[in-house]
Amino acid sequence: MFVVAVFAVRFVPVRWMTTMVVGGAVVIGVAALVGPPNTSTDSARYAWDGIVQHAGISPYAHTPQSSALSGLRPDWLFPDKVDGTCEPLKPRFRGLGDGADGHCVAINRPDVVTIYPPMAQLWFAGVRAFVPVTAQYLPFQVAGLLVSLGVTIGLVAVLRRTGRPTWWAALWAWSPLVASEAVTNSHVDVVGAALATAGVVLVTFGRPIWGGIALGAATATKLIPAIVYPPLLGRRGGWWAIPVGIAVFGLLYVPYVLTTGIDVLGYLPGYLSEEGYEDGSRFALVSLLFPGDAGTVVVGLLVLLAAFVAWRLVDPSRPWSGEVLMIGVTFLAVTPRYPWYALLLIPFVVLSGRWEWLSIGLAIALRGVWPSVDAYRWWLLAAIVVIVVVTLVRTDRSDWRRWWERLSFRRVPTYAD
Repeated sequence: MFVVAVFAVRFVPVRWMTTMVVGGAVVIGVAALVGPPNTSTDSARYAWDGIVQHAGISPYAHTPQSSALSGLRPDWLFPDKVDGTCEPLKPRFRGLGDGADGHCVAINRPDVVTIYPPMAQLWFAGVRAFVPVTAQYLPFQVAGLLVSLGVTIGLVAVLRRTGRPTWWAALWAWSPLVASEAVTNSHVDVVGAALATAGVVLVTFGRPIWGGIALGAATATKLIPAIVYPPLLGRRGGWWAIPVGIAVFGLLYVPYVLTTGIDVLGYLPGYLSEEGYEDGSRFALVSLLFPGDAGTVVVGLLVLLAAFVAWRLVDPSRPWSGEVLMIGVTFLAVTPRYPWYALLLIPFVVLSGRWEWLSIGLAIALRGVWPSVDAYRWWLLAAIVVIVVVTLVRTDRSDWRRWWERLSFRRVPTYAD
């Protein structure tokens, strides 16, 4: 239905096109508000981190099941056991580790401190600042809807400025993945994607300082948006965004470092180990040829290669295709297990028109529906085939020649290119 709708809106009269795209985003977003999160409990941790911060306590200082925070626990996050067990409340609720105080808990990994960086923490505290402790999942869902609508409007504005039809924004505005992960499950990744997109747009349109601020905030929301930096290096003066972004990233950590010290890393090291990043078992495709630690090295090299290619080939005035290449290759190398990671890719697909890269998002989404590593590998390989075939079809010989000259440093990229 999504594909058919996007195809159909291309034929709508131009004067109605933007209204339909934005109106459809509102309708789909409101529909996504119905019911609590259904495939993830991450927003329960968001709410808890916000509650803890409003009590004047660092979210990196204690675990959710710590007795030091027992007075802050709302019933909807820590419901009572039923007949002495949490089983009737599963899968949304599970035991509090040792079953302390006769409670269950909706928060995943309740025996470890939070993993989320400081900008994400500010987001959690900001959303919870306007609601009582008894408010459940809806505040983050509404906030996610507002951010996703903001991205829709921003994409429409950029498409108009660059002279492209606004129906392309429907790839974000009407996406089932955006409705599910940005609104229903209200993943903070939508904030990172919005800030990263805004940062790249600002740098592209000659505002590297403001762009750097947005990019630093994006990286301090979820670390993965840092991969959008390399394609910006070809923009004259755009390199300013990098030191500004690094400075903003560091400054956002300062308040938490002052209160918690080195513990601001939270559960990040443990998470990376748990998810298989350290030993290479995480990488569904690379691990087939390079198992163990060698896989981690190969993934790092692939990401660096993608950064080099994106830097050399990108059109500084329109870096969207370079961003798609950088993000897409990184996802193919790292092979994330969770569909909300793909939120970072979609806005740049919209701006570049490289629709074939959406096949990566589809593969990741299918991984969440059918959690089979073997099946995931086939879906990723199918995505690679789609990307390669469409790229070969749409690229003529002169483009290949020009790209080779740039990659071999036989030609210096210019704005005219």
